[in-house]
Amino acid sequence: MKQKLQFKEQLYIGMMVFGLFFGAGNLIFPIQMGQEAGADIWLANVGLLTTGIGLPFLGIIAFGISDSGSLMDLGSKIGRKYARILTTVLYLIIGPLFAMPRLASTSFEIGIAPFIDESNYQISLLLFTLFFFVFVWFFSRKPSKVLDYIGKWLTPLFLILLAIIIVLAFVKPMGTISEAKSLSIYQNHSFLEGFKIGYNTLDAIAALAFGTIIIESVKSLGIVKPKYVALEVSKAGLIGIFIMGVIYTLLSLMGAMSLGELPINTNGGITLAQIANHYLGNFGGVLLAAIVLIACVKTSIGLSTSFSTTFTDMYPRFNYLTYVTVSLIIALIIANVGLTRIIAISVPVLMFIYPLAITLILMSLFPKFFENNRIVCLSVTAMTLIASVIDTINVLPETIIRSHAGLLLIISVAERYIPLFTLGLSWVPCALTGFIIGLILKMVINNH
Repeated sequence: MKQKLQFKEQLYIGMMVFGLFFGAGNLIFPIQMGQEAGADIWLANVGLLTTGIGLPFLGIIAFGISDSGSLMDLGSKIGRKYARILTTVLYLIIGPLFAMPRLASTSFEIGIAPFIDESNYQISLLLFTLFFFVFVWFFSRKPSKVLDYIGKWLTPLFLILLAIIIVLAFVKPMGTISEAKSLSIYQNHSFLEGFKIGYNTLDAIAALAFGTIIIESVKSLGIVKPKYVALEVSKAGLIGIFIMGVIYTLLSLMGAMSLGELPINTNGGITLAQIANHYLGNFGGVLLAAIVLIACVKTSIGLSTSFSTTFTDMYPRFNYLTYVTVSLIIALIIANVGLTRIIAISVPVLMFIYPLAITLILMSLFPKFFENNRIVCLSVTAMTLIASVIDTINVLPETIIRSHAGLLLIISVAERYIPLFTLGLSWVPCALTGFIIGLILKMVINNH
């Protein structure tokens, strides 16, 4: 029985981990942060890495430490019904209802839209997304091949193409980091701003979605015993997350250096396109289109595979290929609604699910602190659920909030009494409160 992967095998899985996580958003966020942070980029980048790679890595090792093969297993410590609901909602969000449509729309907006006439926008979007999801469908048909498709082929190709722009940016920099002007918010809160950007990548949710794929990939290479699976999953996760951290850092510095030639733009996609054009002219636009397309396709393949595998296990009435096909058809329809609308609709849902995902990860990582007691798990989850509802209300459209006095009252009370509410992190003090209440209840019950 195999106890350890060869380094080559660890590298393949590490590359797959990186490829699964690193979509177009991960490409754009650090560039934008670099432009806004300017000379204060170093501390902002530390903040980005803290949450941008720290939370996903914790999510990966949570599966290994808890000996869980799926999100259902991970959530069952709270309750089977809760685990089923959480898993269903999370995979729908990370799959056909938000993440996959956003990936297709983003790759179109950055890679294709600049080359077409505005009058042909809608039909071009439809044709592109149709091609995009047919391609994803083709490579999602066999989940056992995900390691080959993403780890051995698409991720290396993505890194090679991205390296062309990165190397040019550092060999012939547009400006110096020390002379780049910072926005005032970064001058005073650079770490916190970077921390929030890493948090908003939502990769902690992706870690829960991709955990099954990573575990199955390790097992497919001959590692079967749980403790060795856990170790190899952690090693591969560390490789993938390390690559992610390096790319984040380089892109952040590129953004800061670009201020020598470029203005601060409204998003990192515009800046990245301008950088590519600065060094490579028209070819830069073609190269960037290829980079973004590969980034989105590889992540979409991972999402489609993990969604369909999970739903096949949970709802076996339909087979794997049916779930792949139906999920991609739904994603195709939603992608044609437009990127702005997709983001506007999905933000409240993500604010609701994200804290529940993070607290589940933390409870899975540190069960010894509370003897893996179900009462503590329930208490933490209940308090986090309250915070999630309040945070969700806070990001609803203003027209909805202002038309309901009850919603305004909830927000007013939360602003006054819940720490970190204005940062969208009210779940942190609420979860801690739930943990303390759970420990007290555990002691009271044990003493009777």
